[in-house]
Amino acid sequence: MKIDIPEDKDAIEYVWGEMVPGIGIAAAKFSMSVYTHTTLGLREFEAARLRIAQINGCAFCLDWRTERDGERVEEEFADAVEQWRTTEAFDERTRLAAEYAERYALDHHGLDEEFWARMTARYSQLEIVELSMSIGSWLAFGRLNHVLGLDTVCRLPSGRSPSARR
Repeated sequence: MKIDIPEDKDAIEYVWGEMVPGIGIAAAKFSMSVYTHTTLGLREFEAARLRIAQINGCAFCLDWRTERDGERVEEEFADAVEQWRTTEAFDERTRLAAEYAERYALDHHGLDEEFWARMTARYSQLEIVELSMSIGSWLAFGRLNHVLGLDTVCRLPSGRSPSARR
């Protein structure tokens, strides 16, 4: 870990809540809003989120699975996200969500008219803005957690630590 955490403090709560409360608390609220207020389907949401997690290398984000009304994506879903171009497990919206996440993170200048034609044929403008904000949140905060080394000391809601996959 790159940040000194007092022994009696939870790393995430300390960094995100106490160290820079004017920024960290606002960032945490934005991060949670992505999950609380989404209108996107679970599979497309998770395809974009997991693709960013894979790109960022955030151990916590890779182990996390969004749950809605007791439902989660299947265990093999993360493997399908890595193979988003060729997997038969995705419909077009899910495939586009994974593609958009990857291109947003790695080649945002390359989002050309052909891509936007495909995107606007499958997603409304509201959904595109929502997906863009969600991807931005995951990219920024997952990367922050990984760069500072917080991703390996976070606790999943189950209470277990994420696996170190790198």
